[in-house]
Amino acid sequence: MDDTGGHGTGGARPARDGVLDEAWGRLHRAGPEYRGWLSNHAPMAVEALVRNGQGARVHGWIDSYRGKLEDRPTGSGRITEDDWRERLGDARYLTDWARFFAERLAERPWPEVLTEWWPRLLPGIAGGATHPVIRVGHAVRALLADGASPAGIAELAEGLGYWAARHQPLPAGVVGTPVAEGAAGALASVEPVADRSGGIGHRLGQLTRLPGWPGAGSAPGADGPEAARAALAELVRAAAGYYAGHARGEPVMLVHAVTAPNAVLRVLPALPPALWRPSAAAAWSASAAVVAAYAPDGGPEPVGPAGPAGRDEVFARAAEHGDEHVIKLADTVLDLLAEVPGDPLPAVAARRAAALVPPD
Repeated sequence: MDDTGGHGTGGARPARDGVLDEAWGRLHRAGPEYRGWLSNHAPMAVEALVRNGQGARVHGWIDSYRGKLEDRPTGSGRITEDDWRERLGDARYLTDWARFFAERLAERPWPEVLTEWWPRLLPGIAGGATHPVIRVGHAVRALLADGASPAGIAELAEGLGYWAARHQPLPAGVVGTPVAEGAAGALASVEPVADRSGGIGHRLGQLTRLPGWPGAGSAPGADGPEAARAALAELVRAAAGYYAGHARGEPVMLVHAVTAPNAVLRVLPALPPALWRPSAAAAWSASAAVVAAYAPDGGPEPVGPAGPAGRDEVFARAAEHGDEHVIKLADTVLDLLAEVPGDPLPAVAARRAAALVPPD
């Protein structure tokens, strides 16, 4: 595999053979969730499979995932430019929000729609357990790498609509005084919520404080957009390191502490630089909130080195495993390896996910 390319695309293969569009065409018949609120991961996982040379597995993978696909819910009413604020964060409008964005994207180029709505949606980045922003990140990566296609535009509409419907700001004032350490130290200083017996909504509702992190670009006097991008890349690697040592806490949910900030990182090239700093700050709050919700008791667990592993090998193991979270984490790991070839930490995180998450 070609390892060239920046962190935004991970040096991944283009997907111009039509497999991804075919897969998305199948999946767009289903809704974004199942069993009431669980996220439909298939649109994200198939983009990762195709992007990383495993397109031959895609349709069989969808077949195996079919039990988790449900029809999209009935709409609750048309959303307009006049009333969208009232509908933000209202999951009864899941289908209507997707239709709203499909209409916007039919009228204007997708980067314009994304730039308009990104700052509106960013405060609710934790909504849907961060799955909506991750889905948007996969869609934007495909649009940037392969160009616009009807299926790609439809997938962006689905992702943005999912985010709008599940928009969930964190409790006011939870990000506190910046800590002196880097991203790894800041994540290590996150305190778990008191009651970890419920789902993520219950857990996030308990947040009263998260440590600030100057690297996220939220501190006065922070450097410009390139510094924010570098800090965001640092956060993704730190979150992978946190996962490697703490995944025992919740090996599925803690994946999102890594993949959510990486989704934001993938979107940056499509955004004006003026939005990079607030994007990095929001990514920090999402990653830290997931850690607060699912951190295990006790310190990090020692894990041995993963040993040398090439990009193809890392992802092939995840594809063979088959779980959507393992696939998406390995996909993020490849971005890290493109940033720092030979870095052993990403492969350790991917190995931990494959070992701890039951295979499909």
